[in-house]
Amino acid sequence: MGIKIMITGVTGMVGEGVLLECLQNPGVDAVLAVCRKPLEQTHEKLRTLVAPDFFKIDATASELKGFDACFYCAGISSNGVSEERYRSITLGTTLHFASVVSELNPKLVFNFVSGYQTDSSETGKVMWARIKGKTENALIKMFPGRSYNFRPGLMNPMPGQKQFYGYNRLTHKILYPVLRFVFPYCDIREIAQAMINATDRGYEKPILEVDDIKKLAAQAQ
Repeated sequence: MGIKIMITGVTGMVGEGVLLECLQNPGVDAVLAVCRKPLEQTHEKLRTLVAPDFFKIDATASELKGFDACFYCAGISSNGVSEERYRSITLGTTLHFASVVSELNPKLVFNFVSGYQTDSSETGKVMWARIKGKTENALIKMFPGRSYNFRPGLMNPMPGQKQFYGYNRLTHKILYPVLRFVFPYCDIREIAQAMINATDRGYEKPILEVDDIKKLAAQAQ
């Protein structure tokens, strides 16, 4: 039997790509998209839970019960955002949601989309990197042996993605061919495949850099 997955952030670039791969991947039986607004997309594997405020989700949310993994792709850019707001969304919202789904699914695997050069020490000068690092560390403690934190660099979108426009599309078209020789890169499909494999068979460490993502994605499913 395949695995059952809940995904957050499906209206963002990474989350949408992960959702598309999960829907077409034979190793996934069912997907619940937890999002702040209804989705137009439909699929026989897909159900949607609309939750405008993740802080209001609690353990009475029976729709969140019966899953093997959470692929947490929700988040915001730190550009133009105060440290307080970024911390609330990246750390506060994530840990609240994680605690709820952990209570409902005691064996749940929690896969978190972090970022390249995240600061595990939590003491560096870069605001977003410190807060992402604090979030990773908290999840590792909350899900001992069942938390995997993915640190992609540059990313190629999935075919058919709609959440790939404006600055992302322009940057990818103009800068990606050059930046890929400077920064690590992977496909969003590889992130999704690595998440599926981490859920199914685990991985040797809780923090996955780009080389780890590629290695885990390449394993036969």
